[in-house]
Parts: sequence; C-alpha cells; structure tokens
Amino acid sequence: MKNKKLIIFITIILIIFVFLGVFKNKILKIIYPKTYQEIISIYSEKYGVDENLIFALIKSESNFNKEAISNKNAIGLMQIMEDTAKDIAKGDIEQITQGNTKEELLKVENNIQIGTKYLSILLERYENKEVALAAYNAGIGTIDKWIEKGIIKRDGTDIENIPYKETNNYVRKILRDYKIYQDIYEF
Repeated sequence: MKNKKLIIFITIILIIFVFLGVFKNKILKIIYPKTYQEIISIYSEKYGVDENLIFALIKSESNFNKEAISNKNAIGLMQIMEDTAKDIAKGDIEQITQGNTKEELLKVENNIQIGTKYLSILLERYENKEVALAAYNAGIGTIDKWIEKGIIKRDGTDIENIPYKETNNYVRKILRDYKIYQDIYEF
C-alpha cells in the first residue's frame, strides 16, 4: 500500500512538472504581458531603448495600470513626476507643457513617450542600465552625489552598494524582469 501511494504521488508530481513545462511560457506571458506593444515599439525605436527594458520598467512601476498615481504623485504607467515630464517634454511634446500635465500624463501614449525619452536620456548619461535605472528611481542629483562620493561607480559594477534599500531593490527587480522578458519573448 505504501508503494502504491508513493507511485501515485510521484506520478502526480511528474504530471505537474510536465504540465508546467508545456505551459510555462504561456503562464509567464500572462504574468509578464506586452500590453501597449504598438506604442512601446514606436517609442522604443524612436529613442533607442530596448523595448523589453521598457516593459520591465512599466511592470515594476505600475504593473500596467495606466491610472496609477504613487504616494509621491508619480503618474501613469511609467510613474512620471510632473516636473520631470515638463522638462523632458520641452520642444517635443507640447501638450504636456501647455495643458494639464497630470491629465496628459494619464494618457498612455504621452506617458510612454515621456518615460521612454527620459530613460533614453539616463541611459545616454550613465552609459549603463543599472545606474540609469537607479537614477530613474532616486533622481539624477542623488545618483551624481553617490558617484562623486564613491558610493557607487559610474559603470554600474558595484550597483549592490546603492544605499537606498528601495532603489537597490528597484534596480534588481527591473533587471530580473528585463531578463524574464528577454527569455520569454525571444524569437
């Protein structure tokens, strides 16, 4: 009787593993969607940012909730602060600087355009994903101070030294999700 129960248990476990193996990619695509694919592709190409990085950032920032507003008043999918949006939009996205900035940032396309443009600026400034993501979360001034004081290196090789726990976890989470997006959507 013990052997029969053991065989049944092992069989059930094997069936579960086979099921998960067969449907793993489908399950992961539900957890890691490519919502707003068309818009993200447009601005990914326009600003030269890997679209999987944009998806990972949006997943972390708002989990694709286009109406998300943080307790610090960051707005929309990519959680953009109004002042940051106004700076980034100058000369490029006039409706952000001329109208109701909050209302404009809640529009999916505006939010993705501003967020992607901002991320591209950070990637160009710091020349690596880790430090750019840290700056997206903690701010350019904070990151520049950390680099100046030697707390972190500009090349991102010691990103684990980020002193803000929230920012440290943020960078790790986005990099993890970025890798997952690359793995499940590779062609």
